[in-house]
Amino acid sequence: MSQANKKLTKRQIRDGVANKSSKPTASRHTAGKAKFAFKRQNESTVRSAASQPEAQGGTKVKVQRAKKLVQRTPNQEILQRARVLKEQRINLEKMEPVRLQKALAASGVGSRREMEQWISQGMVRVNGKVAQLGDRITPDDEVSVRGSAINIKWPDRLPRIMVYYKQEGEIVSRDDPQGRVSIFDRLPQTASSRWVAIGRLDINTCGLLILTTSGELVNRFAHPSFEVEREYAVRVLGELSDEQKQSLLNGVELEDGIAKAQHLWEQGGEGANRWYNIIIKEGRNREVRRLFESQGLTVSRLVRVRFGPIALPKRLKRGQYYEFNEFEVANIMKWAGLYQSDSARKKISR
Repeated sequence: MSQANKKLTKRQIRDGVANKSSKPTASRHTAGKAKFAFKRQNESTVRSAASQPEAQGGTKVKVQRAKKLVQRTPNQEILQRARVLKEQRINLEKMEPVRLQKALAASGVGSRREMEQWISQGMVRVNGKVAQLGDRITPDDEVSVRGSAINIKWPDRLPRIMVYYKQEGEIVSRDDPQGRVSIFDRLPQTASSRWVAIGRLDINTCGLLILTTSGELVNRFAHPSFEVEREYAVRVLGELSDEQKQSLLNGVELEDGIAKAQHLWEQGGEGANRWYNIIIKEGRNREVRRLFESQGLTVSRLVRVRFGPIALPKRLKRGQYYEFNEFEVANIMKWAGLYQSDSARKKISR
């Protein structure tokens, strides 16, 4: 085999060698400089793809994993309560039947809407029979989807809850055609279920994001009927007059209906910028931004600092997460009024 017909090695391709039969006109020093330049060019390309993933045709770039906030160890009493709650199982015999699509979604098979479509298309069976919309199941029932048996994850233990300090530039979605960085790319995965975000923050909003493995808890926080408070720190260019503040408290007409602030107060500022804290009880798309825009002010920074009983931990930095211990989870479940065993209720209240 001639020298010209031999294949190039991976190292030669990486170092930019065009042809193995080429005459070695460059010295070792020159080749080393060329290799370094090629490496720098490659790193520059990766950084550019990270900053503008849309320009790469939706190609996903590798992102750095979020760091976990390390908390001080609780006292022995709290640790003992947490151990008891972790081992505590709810008696499944006392559970009420659950809607089929809800149980499938909570088990990570898909969204409720997808499950409803699959049930309508006859893809789901319960105890060997084709399921119908409206069917309810218990732990004694056997469920299969597209011919595969499904292990329904019943809430016989406390769910998991995590808080994450979302950064600007991250989206709250698992599926994005543009390939932008998602919070789910940064957060740790669960072994037997999946994290569900409680409410969303748009790509330009940062701050508190709550994630859980409980679909019921998501509904308790996010459904408009419960009117759970959301508090934001808002920086605007300009200043609200007393009349404008009162207008926001009374309610203003937006394109999707009347919206208003439950509470609104100033937090100071420097130069032309002013900080305000606002509390709303809805989670409409860009609602806080649109409220201030209705008064002729543009929001330059928006941070969610509280959602219901959960506030953004002071020690939590941007891009960090913290997972609640069992005692903290149990207190949130108590606030939500969700089902717990009698023994668990007594241990939490002590």
